[in-house]
Amino acid sequence: MQLYLPIADIPVNIFLLLAMGAAVGFVSGMFGIGGGFLMTPLLIFIGIAPAVAVASVASHIAASSFSGAISYWRRRAIDPALALVLLSGGTVGTALGVWTFTLLRALGQLDLMIALSYVVLLTTVGGLMFWEGLRSMLRIRRGIVVPLRRSGSHGWIHGLPLKLRFKRSKIYLSVIPVIAVGLIIGFIGAIMGIGGGFILIPIMIYFLRVPTSTVIGTSMVLTLVTMTFATLLHAVTNHLVDAVLALILMIGGVTGAQFGARAGQRIRGEHLRLLLGLLILAVGIRFAVELVIRPDDLFTIREAGGAA
Repeated sequence: MQLYLPIADIPVNIFLLLAMGAAVGFVSGMFGIGGGFLMTPLLIFIGIAPAVAVASVASHIAASSFSGAISYWRRRAIDPALALVLLSGGTVGTALGVWTFTLLRALGQLDLMIALSYVVLLTTVGGLMFWEGLRSMLRIRRGIVVPLRRSGSHGWIHGLPLKLRFKRSKIYLSVIPVIAVGLIIGFIGAIMGIGGGFILIPIMIYFLRVPTSTVIGTSMVLTLVTMTFATLLHAVTNHLVDAVLALILMIGGVTGAQFGARAGQRIRGEHLRLLLGLLILAVGIRFAVELVIRPDDLFTIREAGGAA
């Protein structure tokens, strides 16, 4: 059954979109991440313009993060002070990202920039996660025990000035790296249509030493606000948010996430990291292949200017 997407300006099989939403929702529920890194490429692969895919997936990620953030808030697993500092950088980064997005679209270089960003980011992150998961599995098989680094341990980041005490997370940390992390995640999310949780959570745990008890919920708050802000900016400045597309993806995503969460509880942590690394790496390689293969059509008719 074909459904016409008004902003994307193409007909798409509604069952295909529902299946994609369910599949990405399953992955999100299994690995505890937003899934934007997978949804945006899938939409591009089925023919939706990268600009529309990025803008529309931002609204999908925001909606998906809302229920999760509410759940973590009720369990007091969110650090409000840390979330506010992250958001002070995240909102600025999102605004800069949308401005860069609009500029690249006006120059006709947006599609190439999105593709290159996915190739670099996903192959790097996916490769590192795959290697770390593989090493963990090998260490377990050999019986090697690696001492865990405590969340309160100190590094050079903890020597920076402008420190603030984050009571819920029980850490005393400079706001400088926190703001910088929020800015980077907001910028990347606005350009690539990803929540950035698969990047943000490891940074907060391994570099900022934020306890795992608050890191996921706080990350969801940042994702919720920055993606909502990105959706509004994309809708106002670029008119690229396809509400019909986002709604269908949300319906499939909510369904798939329930099954993914159950499946994730039955898989060991190192196996999850290995699988997620493979998945991210595969998407990055797929984008790289798209950049080098000869297309079937050597030209395309698409508006390359600014806002329609």
